[in-house]
Amino acid sequence: MSTLPGYCRACQTPLEQSDTCPACGARRPLRHPELNALSIAHIDCDAFYAAIEKRDDPSLEDRPVIIGGGKRGVVSTACYVARLYGVRSAMPMFKALKACPDAVVIRPRMDVYAEEGDRIRKMMQDVTPVVEPLSIDEAFLDLTGTQRLHHAPPALTLLRLQKRIHQEVGITVSVGLSYNKFLAKTASDMDKPNGFFVLGRSEAPDFLKTRPTRAVFGVGPVFAARLEKDGIKTLADVIRVGEKTMAARYGDGGYRLAKLATGEDYRTVTPDRERKSVSSETTFFDDISDLKELESRLWRQCVRVADMAKQKNVSGYVVTLKLRTQDFKIITRRRTLPDATQLADTLFRVGQELLKPEANGRKFRLIGIGISSLVDGSMDALDLLDPDGPRRAAAERAMDKARAKFGDAAIMKGRVFKPK
Repeated sequence: MSTLPGYCRACQTPLEQSDTCPACGARRPLRHPELNALSIAHIDCDAFYAAIEKRDDPSLEDRPVIIGGGKRGVVSTACYVARLYGVRSAMPMFKALKACPDAVVIRPRMDVYAEEGDRIRKMMQDVTPVVEPLSIDEAFLDLTGTQRLHHAPPALTLLRLQKRIHQEVGITVSVGLSYNKFLAKTASDMDKPNGFFVLGRSEAPDFLKTRPTRAVFGVGPVFAARLEKDGIKTLADVIRVGEKTMAARYGDGGYRLAKLATGEDYRTVTPDRERKSVSSETTFFDDISDLKELESRLWRQCVRVADMAKQKNVSGYVVTLKLRTQDFKIITRRRTLPDATQLADTLFRVGQELLKPEANGRKFRLIGIGISSLVDGSMDALDLLDPDGPRRAAAERAMDKARAKFGDAAIMKGRVFKPK
């Protein structure tokens, strides 16, 4: 018997002492001493792209599914069956297929995923107007003050939303509920798939001590590797080092991590009313067919998009190349990245790959590049498969400072760290 507040996860009936639901007979209790006092949530769709593909093709239900492209590409996402074989996002495709040779590989259908993501977003906004998207398939929600509207505490409202998404969209989502954004996102990772994890104030300090620094939202692979080299592997290590030392060694990132290690996160959930993409394009005075000249024009647009993204503190998961032929036909090519970016170098490398197949002698009158599926700029990560990425990123940051000091004339010097 339990005296903790709780609900049946199967039918949302309030539970008193018994874990057996009096309404449906299920034994799926959600209990926590602070269950009805928390209101900040993070909702994450479970293996979203793969889940949509399995929903649309039931024959894939029990099969390992990988969303990605080509043997030279990388895994965008993998279903939970494929993950049992060790397949992970951003893994090179050849390694994924070696680990799971029977996997069904499906190229991403971004238009479908975006449509379903918008559909889920609207369901979230039905329960609270305070929804902050992180990507196409996850968002923060603040349900403070919604109890009167829904005649239910936030936890029960979230259980109902989780069930509605499953019934109407046909996929599962995992929910993390806590008292700030960092802990809510941490909680949503703890009980996947189709999970609901609650992390309260009383347990947060002890819970966080065992968490690895790599698991903290915003700690990229380069920062994590540097921390581990310095003997800082867990949040307990961060606390031991101390806030002042973390700030002195690692700057703003170290200070932020020290605060998060103790459960402090004062960021508010901010509804997304910003633009949904950042892009730049240019029309040529004379039509251009030469690949090198097109790449030169593309580079300038990549720098402009990167500048705007950095100014707005956003990064994007989807890179889109736009071309207009001499007969005014518009060509668009897209690629979804394993990590969001705001770097001109990354935009150029991806745009260059998308451009080459199209530059087959045709003449073009316009070229443009853009990023979409925007997230917070702190999500910007380096290519895990590119050992030279950190060097080029550092060079780009230095070039940004040079241009800020000496003007945009320094823009052409940025080509010194273009990909070979």
